Amino acid sequence: MAGTAGITRGQVREAVERAGDEHWQALIGHHEDAYPESRPTPGDVCRAEAERLNQLGLGDGEQLALVETRVERTDSTVRLVHVFEYGPRRARLLTEPFEGYGGDEGGRS
Repeated sequence: MAGTAGITRGQVREAVERAGDEHWQALIGHHEDAYPESRPTPGDVCRAEAERLNQLGLGDGEQLALVETRVERTDSTVRLVHVFEYGPRRARLLTEPFEGYGGDEGGRS
């Protein structure tokens, strides 16, 4: 999933979907429930998260694979936790929760 090419928007979307429908619905609701305010679309969040994870170097490891992305809504943002598997024993590693993508602040909080 991850590798020398880095993590893609599509891989983040698939990871959200693997976490369960409620996680994908949280991204959709975060965008739609803000109307008429503007919040990032689920695709925008997935693209920005792929970029952020690659900047952290998490897309570089050949033995590190993104398997699940958990999404929780807060009042004005979403909180994301990524689950990676590492090595031949597939040890599970979780990222620190990241909260952002509220709208006016350019996708970060």
